[in-house]
Amino acid sequence: MIVAPSLLASNFGKLAAEAQRAERAGADWLHLDIMDGHFVPNISFGPEVVRALRPQVKMFFDVHLMCSKPDMLLEPFAKAGADQIIIHAELGDKVAGLIWRIKSLGCKVGLAINPPTMISEAEPYLAQIDLLLVMTVNPGFGGQPFIREALPKVAQAWEWRQRRALGYRIEVDGGINAATAAECAAAGADTLVSGTALFGKRNMKQAVSTLRKAAERHRRHMVVPTAT
Repeated sequence: MIVAPSLLASNFGKLAAEAQRAERAGADWLHLDIMDGHFVPNISFGPEVVRALRPQVKMFFDVHLMCSKPDMLLEPFAKAGADQIIIHAELGDKVAGLIWRIKSLGCKVGLAINPPTMISEAEPYLAQIDLLLVMTVNPGFGGQPFIREALPKVAQAWEWRQRRALGYRIEVDGGINAATAAECAAAGADTLVSGTALFGKRNMKQAVSTLRKAAERHRRHMVVPTAT
């Protein structure tokens, strides 16, 4: 079970120290939400922040582009140190080209779907991606309540992965705490993005451990058919 603290919930006055705190806490990935003020009604940070953070920690950088025109940002983020770049299924006919471009830059590829979007929008790309991100809040702001109606999408993503023997991870982001992490893990999620439930805790190491243990206890395991 991968735990990925979302830097959006950190203290922006000391981003490097916050990233290091997440690493010391035992987190696996650092999730970086990139907002353009157009695709979502907020603005966060750009490639230079990623470039500045890259030498400070060894964690895998999971860069989520909530942007209307991600094509112009792919190379800058790849060069800045992104390990994985996530784009949105809502970009429609641009998705295939963006996936190819991300791969050509040497990064892993993620595809995200927002709560109002049908999971079927992601289906054509499942064999080409490394991660499917099911948003469990409407993106743009941190600290929103978990949208439980997203859980059937997680379950569908898990069933597709098992039936087609694919290798993409299933990530959830939004309102993730110990209780909702358990629900998501039971549905099939194996990668948890959490902001305020981690960065908002004084003892972040304990918070990471609590989140991971809650998810592991309820994790949905692959069912292997028995030979007849």
